[in-house]
Amino acid sequence: MRVTQHPILGDLEDEKKVTFYYNGQPMEGIEGEPIAAALMNAGIRVFRTTAKRHEPRGIFCAIGRCTDCMMVVDGIPNTRTCVTTLKEGMRVEKQEGLERIRTGEEYK
Repeated sequence: MRVTQHPILGDLEDEKKVTFYYNGQPMEGIEGEPIAAALMNAGIRVFRTTAKRHEPRGIFCAIGRCTDCMMVVDGIPNTRTCVTTLKEGMRVEKQEGLERIRTGEEYK
């Protein structure tokens, strides 16, 4: 699945392949596509778990209105991956519940 037209991000014009890391594992995507689309294309369906019941969540609205696709991106928790574009070397991690802002290896 590739998103080439997105209602929020616009059209994907270039198809430059980039490497990003999901939970430390290298993956390939297209620069500028939504992170969520690159993950879906790689077979990843669960992006986070809920804080209270630890239920799995993935793509739902795909336009940034809900919070189902939130993940930790380059150390920043609660990033909506459906409206965040993919760049070379990004580090994307599954989010467990509500994450806190990280300072180095510790939490605030």
